Amino acid sequence: MNRSFAKMSQSLYVTMQGPSEFGISGKLKNWDRTPDLLKLTVPVLFIGGKYDTMDPGHMRMVATKVKNGSVLICPQGSHMSFYDDQETYFTGLIKFLKAVADNSFKPGAAL
Repeated sequence: MNRSFAKMSQSLYVTMQGPSEFGISGKLKNWDRTPDLLKLTVPVLFIGGKYDTMDPGHMRMVATKVKNGSVLICPQGSHMSFYDDQETYFTGLIKFLKAVADNSFKPGAAL
């Protein structure tokens, strides 16, 4: 990555997020797209981990706002559950994809 791109990326990140992802203070601080979740009609799978930086309880709430939402929380996972908790992650993802493909998907179903 060239230096000018890295500098622009850092500047953009700080403008939008703030200096740290652990304490948002940038332009995105009050940006809320939750009301728009109702507009999603396709099946959506939210995946996270018990130790994720995004609160699993928030992921569950967001999944209920989507008409065809489901959530998979990996008990040994973090923000990289596909690495930390591969068995749970891929088993749940494959189950979701197969259910969508064969039209047996049920919103909120346990994965």
